[in-house]
Amino acid sequence: MIVLHETAEVARPIGEVFAYVSDFTTTAEWDSTALRARQTTPGDVTVGTEFEVVCALPVGTVTLQYHVETLEIDDIIVLRGVCNFFHVTDTITFRKSGRQTKVDYKAMFTFSPAIRPLEGFFKVGMEKMGRKSVEGLACALEDQFPLSLPEREGREKLFPEVSLFTRLGYHFGRKRFHPMSASIKGQHIVITGSSAGLGYATAKALARRGAHLTLVMRDKAKADAAIEALQSSTGNKEIRYELADLSLMRDVESLVKKLRRRGHAIDVLINNAGALFNPRAETIEGLEKSFALLLLSPYRLTEGLKPLLKKATAPRVINIVSGGMYTQKLDVDTLQNDDGEKYSGSIAYAREKRALMVLTEEWARAWAEDGIVVNAMHPGWADTPGVQSALPEFRCVMRALLRSPEEGADTIVWLAAAREAGLVSGKLFLDREIRKTHLLKKTRESVAERSKLLDFLSDKADTTS
Repeated sequence: MIVLHETAEVARPIGEVFAYVSDFTTTAEWDSTALRARQTTPGDVTVGTEFEVVCALPVGTVTLQYHVETLEIDDIIVLRGVCNFFHVTDTITFRKSGRQTKVDYKAMFTFSPAIRPLEGFFKVGMEKMGRKSVEGLACALEDQFPLSLPEREGREKLFPEVSLFTRLGYHFGRKRFHPMSASIKGQHIVITGSSAGLGYATAKALARRGAHLTLVMRDKAKADAAIEALQSSTGNKEIRYELADLSLMRDVESLVKKLRRRGHAIDVLINNAGALFNPRAETIEGLEKSFALLLLSPYRLTEGLKPLLKKATAPRVINIVSGGMYTQKLDVDTLQNDDGEKYSGSIAYAREKRALMVLTEEWARAWAEDGIVVNAMHPGWADTPGVQSALPEFRCVMRALLRSPEEGADTIVWLAAAREAGLVSGKLFLDREIRKTHLLKKTRESVAERSKLLDFLSDKADTTS
């Protein structure tokens, strides 16, 4: 038997430390041996919860099936892991130590008869890995990570950046990810377009972290199904929905009034709702659908919910844009996409997302004194229901390189939860890194055009209210 025993003290409340460590999926963030980790049973972490952890050990790569045997909140968790080569019992205890929390981590390895003669050979290496893992846990809980890599300098090139939109780009980027141990338990997060795809993946990840969610969806049957699935899989019952067709300004205004009447502070607003329309279509209010849903809707929603954002301690707004915007220059006169026979849903989508990126920068500047952080992200190319229905040819060709919805949503979750993500405002992110907002000089807008956008949106909001 080999016993690894390490301790660490961190300046974090015991409840936050326990919540982070007891969710054993986080081991992939701080354990030097863990390559991947996932929870394989639904609901809260409790006695009987199971995890699968893929580890790199001196005996090679092994998959451990963990079972929670003991769990006492803010006190102790005992997990038993099994693989072909050994059994391990992890006992983790938590104690207050002044203003700090002390974590005592003990791992007892019992090897199979075939491996037992090599136990002495493995001992030194495993003890070293144990020390490194607990040091990694302490570092994760200290949560003093910088923003990962500054915005790149140099020549603007479209192709190298676009190549990072793929699944391969995500897997290269994640090698630079920092642990995300900040607590968002009890924070109120509003997510639009959350019945499937990126929005659903985001909601699930944030629900696991204990956030209170208000999900904005259009279809009641899908909303009911999404809430039931999210509550069942995460164990979080603080998830509700509001029905609204966000391409209709009357629904946006109704939603704003309802949330303001309820009065709950909004810690994070995630403007995710979107769709690509072909052919050109107008809403019953006379607005081109892409413009209405992708730009005017988040403008009116965010402006309308600003009082609830200001009530939060450290509010954040996250706008979901698209890499397609790199091909478009802000031209306010084209935002209604009145192109006649030349209309392209993809171009219309990219135009509105370019405008939303500009709006992100303008909000960040204007709302800095209010303490509201406003950033944008684009998810790369993710295999979502929207892509499947709107771009079937693209999906057919690129399917092997498309990201999963969870991979596409990762940066949304990071922008909502990570401490360091609140350090900057008015930026564009991909895979948790600041990216250039323009890759072609010809797409750069003038100061006058930016001002024209704000006036245009304000006028449209007034005439459609």
